[in-house]
Amino acid sequence: MYTVDCQTHVFPEAYAELLLRNTGRVRTVRDKDGYIVTYGDTQKFVLNLNAYSPEKKLIDMDESGIDVSVLSMNIPGPEALDDEIAVTGARICNDYIAELCSRYPDRFAGLAVLPMGNVPASLEEYRRAVHELGLRGVILYSHIGGKPVDDPGFMPLYAQAAKDGIPFVIHPTVPMWGDVIRDYSMIPMLGLMVDHSIAMLRLILSGTLERYPDLLIVHPHCGGVLPYLMPRIEEQTEVKRRGREHIRKSPPEYYRNVYLDMVSPSPIAMEYAWRTSRTDRLLFGSDHPWVKISTLKDYVLELAIPEDHKAMILGDNARRLFRL
Repeated sequence: MYTVDCQTHVFPEAYAELLLRNTGRVRTVRDKDGYIVTYGDTQKFVLNLNAYSPEKKLIDMDESGIDVSVLSMNIPGPEALDDEIAVTGARICNDYIAELCSRYPDRFAGLAVLPMGNVPASLEEYRRAVHELGLRGVILYSHIGGKPVDDPGFMPLYAQAAKDGIPFVIHPTVPMWGDVIRDYSMIPMLGLMVDHSIAMLRLILSGTLERYPDLLIVHPHCGGVLPYLMPRIEEQTEVKRRGREHIRKSPPEYYRNVYLDMVSPSPIAMEYAWRTSRTDRLLFGSDHPWVKISTLKDYVLELAIPEDHKAMILGDNARRLFRL
């Protein structure tokens, strides 16, 4: 089956070097293993650029039978940087991904990042990344320096993407409320999944998807916690009539048009996503380089679902969404 990995990451060295200049919440220092990135006193992780090598990615793709990888940046994105370097950061990342796609046009497609704290600059970089560099979508981090994704200032970006048919792909970042769960490594266990689920629900309840019905959204990790909570959300909006100020339909009706990527260490979660979503809205992803691609691909292949549904999940849906 033609297979597309829709969540797989790269990280340019020039961007890692730029992170050293940031003075805000995200701080970076060099380390013997690469770079140490901290989010205040909430979260710390090691950034090892060797893991992100495109040559290594191609080897792993070949071993796992991946035809195309849709490349994107991992955190921190440029929306987390100081204003004076955010635009530079976005351009570095987008140029790097576009160069990889040009070098390996049959193997890589790319997603853009934007300096979303500055909407006019983001619109300009969107036009450059999409219409000049040929990137196929835009990463939307689960909050923009603490600002929610449904902030009215972002509506011009959503309007333009809806007009162009360019998807916004949600990706988690360290939650602003992470100090509540920073113990026991609960941020990567739980916090990231909850934060991007909150972002998705805000796009629904704020009326953003009502206002822009053609806006394409990809929600990662089998929807985080949202598919499991959707019955409660629907009961709250449709029975108790809470949170309906900006929507005309029930939240599940909007959510059924959202794409879910199938990045999960659980075949049970994958099957639940298949049962509760639309098969033409499911995308294979691996979260490479942090997850072994073949493990997640095998999970999809072993699902007790029709073979044509597996083909849609593994590649057919992505070919249509990202125009591959």
